[in-house]
Amino acid sequence: MKIEDIIKTKLEEIKKATLIGVKDMLNVEECSMLTGYTTASIYTFCNKRMIPHFKRGRLVFFSKKEIEAWLRETRVPTNDEISNEALTYMACKNLKAKPEANRGR
Repeated sequence: MKIEDIIKTKLEEIKKATLIGVKDMLNVEECSMLTGYTTASIYTFCNKRMIPHFKRGRLVFFSKKEIEAWLRETRVPTNDEISNEALTYMACKNLKAKPEANRGR
């Protein structure tokens, strides 16, 4: 592949990424670029109703805001957040934390 072809390909990718930034509604390919999932995975998610989407005939569209919210739904808490939640729970229930040496017995 010539350097000119590589540059053209990269410019097309930049153009598509820039358009995604300003669009409210996305097609499957744009949704794939935004999420990092393959287009096949996006179609599978649609068929299983796992991802918010719109259909117009055979075409599938996505609200960029809804997709961004969907991506944020499965946030994994940090260890500190889990510890703080456990301490809060124990304080509310008047439970005392066991010393580290006694755990697992």
